[in-house]
Amino acid sequence: QVQLVESGGGLVQAGGSLRLSCAASGRTLSSYVMGWFRQTPGKEREFVACIRWSGGSTYYADSVKGRFTISRDNAKNTVYLQMNSLKPEDTAVYYCNVGLTMRDMRSGGPIGSWGQGTQVTVSS
Repeated sequence: QVQLVESGGGLVQAGGSLRLSCAASGRTLSSYVMGWFRQTPGKEREFVACIRWSGGSTYYADSVKGRFTISRDNAKNTVYLQMNSLKPEDTAVYYCNVGLTMRDMRSGGPIGSWGQGTQVTVSS
């Protein structure tokens, strides 16, 4: 199993930036896709971005394109989400997870267990 721990959330004003981290352990990531999701109470979980561990190909939801950047550090087994130009509608609990393909991740079908996530709150 892959264990994932999110961190880096917090309170920021609109237009500000945050960088989220997701530390992975317990299993090799070379054959998987890592991604970020977010959820607000009363709403469905939403795909944000993903990255293929091997090669680093990325894919973003339209709502965050040009503002968020997903990256990875192979040596640290960590994936990051740099969030710039934050908007109040970005407020959510952010989760990371692992999947087999980018298609599965975009469809909301990761295979890992959901952790506690990290809260991001953007004030107006």
